[in-house]
Amino acid sequence: MTTLLAEAGTVRRRGPGRPRDEEIDGQIIAATLATIDAGEEVTVNRVVARSGVSRAALYRRWPSLTLLIAQALDVGREVPPEYPDDVDLREAVLAGLGMLPGMVAVSAPGYSEERFRQRIRLVMADRALQKAYWASHVSRRRVPLENALRRGIARGELRADLDVEACFDALAGAVYYQLVVRGDHICDPSTVERVREAFDVVWRGMTTRR
Repeated sequence: MTTLLAEAGTVRRRGPGRPRDEEIDGQIIAATLATIDAGEEVTVNRVVARSGVSRAALYRRWPSLTLLIAQALDVGREVPPEYPDDVDLREAVLAGLGMLPGMVAVSAPGYSEERFRQRIRLVMADRALQKAYWASHVSRRRVPLENALRRGIARGELRADLDVEACFDALAGAVYYQLVVRGDHICDPSTVERVREAFDVVWRGMTTRR
């Protein structure tokens, strides 16, 4: 009997033998992503049918479908490392937002803009999923950049009265607005220029330099 093995959102065959736990996890995640990419509602029955694993195996790993979908939507995204103390803070923030030349915001290897749009569609339709995705994934990816901003405050580069989380929201919000509200492509030169202008306005308000 063969077993399905998932890698980066695709499914391939594995030879006979009992699958390792991580392989079962991969099968379930791949089946969930395949269901999402097909534009179908994610249900336990569909995930079980596509993955070839049992309902019991699924629920042993994810106590709710909401948590499973949240993890599947994050495939291809990683928590960035902490920024070194001597980094140019402005350049680090620009890089973190994907706004340096040649970079694409919200994208990463294995994480396309289409997957990003699928994520937005799903989380906006389900507040519980939105909160689960925030708590388990998005909030963790913000930490290194927020810590870099806090070190900038400690060094006197940024204003001491800054609300770091609010600053991050303001900077990242300019990027998301282009994709979610305006419907623009983040690689378009006019979009990049607009985001950079918005970034500079916010950054001037954050810095101690005049």
